[in-house]
Amino acid sequence: MYENTAENVSENITVKKEKLPDHKRWHKQDTTWALSLFGTAIGAGVLFLPINAGIGGIISLLFITILAYPVMYYGHRAFAKIIYSSKAVDEGITGTIREYFGNRASKIFNLIYFLIIYIIMLLYAVAITNTISSFMVNQLHLNEPPRAILSLVIVLGLIAIVNFGQEITIKVMSMLVYPFIASLIFIGIYLIPQWNMSILDVSNISVASTGKGIIGMLWLTFPIMVLSFNHIPIISPFVIKQKETYGEEATDAKCAQIQKYGYILIFTVVMFFVYSSVLSLSPQDLALAKEQNLSILSYLANHLNIPTINYIAPLIAFIAIVKSFLGHYVGGYEVMRDMILESSRARGKELSEKAVKTSILIFMVLTGWYAAYANPSILGMMESIAGPIGAALLCILPMYAIRKVPALAKYKGKLSNVFVTVVGVITVLALFKTFF
Repeated sequence: MYENTAENVSENITVKKEKLPDHKRWHKQDTTWALSLFGTAIGAGVLFLPINAGIGGIISLLFITILAYPVMYYGHRAFAKIIYSSKAVDEGITGTIREYFGNRASKIFNLIYFLIIYIIMLLYAVAITNTISSFMVNQLHLNEPPRAILSLVIVLGLIAIVNFGQEITIKVMSMLVYPFIASLIFIGIYLIPQWNMSILDVSNISVASTGKGIIGMLWLTFPIMVLSFNHIPIISPFVIKQKETYGEEATDAKCAQIQKYGYILIFTVVMFFVYSSVLSLSPQDLALAKEQNLSILSYLANHLNIPTINYIAPLIAFIAIVKSFLGHYVGGYEVMRDMILESSRARGKELSEKAVKTSILIFMVLTGWYAAYANPSILGMMESIAGPIGAALLCILPMYAIRKVPALAKYKGKLSNVFVTVVGVITVLALFKTFF
């Protein structure tokens, strides 16, 4: 009886393996996932990358061009590795951290993860307010509205949209991803006649840089670069799906294959848009865009006397930033809700979903309104807070896990690990840039 059972199990396993797709071939669903990585990585943050990439002239532009792809590829590959090597892979990154480092580490991770989502959401509240205000003044030729009222109306409107129709909102956001990408390509092509070579003038660096010299200027490109291409939230579902589709043994190779081609696509589109935008302006213009706290599209609309750009560019910027704001709000809301409920249960209290939702809504509205009204430097906050926190999750966490967790020992000793670690440390140290 036991022999027959063993034979049946063996036959079932063989049949199951035979049904799995060949992981070495490229399948339709691989294309879908490559585009999903593409769509998640390209968000509103890309609209601020050209400013940071070109503000220091050709040196900073070439610096980002050389580093952007390896930072994106090796960082997210490492993040995928620690997930699919876990026995709790089906629980995603939270279950993975819990398995490797315990419940306390999992809670700390959730807190840090929430902070980066929340901070970026606040920055997008600022960006939306500035985009609308700039459009009203420069394109519609209206008087600038009181910022306190405008910012409150915008934040209330956005949060109302997502709370009264979250599922519809998410679907609409998903539908907007590819038109947004197409619009970036269109803008990049449309700007070609405006290209000039002022970016090649090295003397412009001293005029438009951060005031901390070339080394300081290049240092501050790391946080924006890491943040602009960061798409950690989709890595967990991506890995889980590849394991389900191709089996555990093929997950590593299939993830690497899809990520490789997806990231080539991301890099090509983003850097084309960055180069086209930067070549259409001077480093001084880009410094002014940073000072005015505008996205590159809003600044282009105000600076270039081209009717198409004047109206289409702010609209694209608005849609992109709104899409990213709503996405970060949904993610931040869910993580914050789970943290509050878990914390209350640990203290023996049971809070109602309604009370938790109301508390989060009030918190999000008040802090979002204050941030949008205060108008902090978007690129400054990315450089000094959001970027370094993002690098801690994307670069430092996977490298620490590979070094400390026995299940990840097979990934030790790779040169790419050294590269990711160095990039992570340099970026995290940007937290202390004001002291240098």
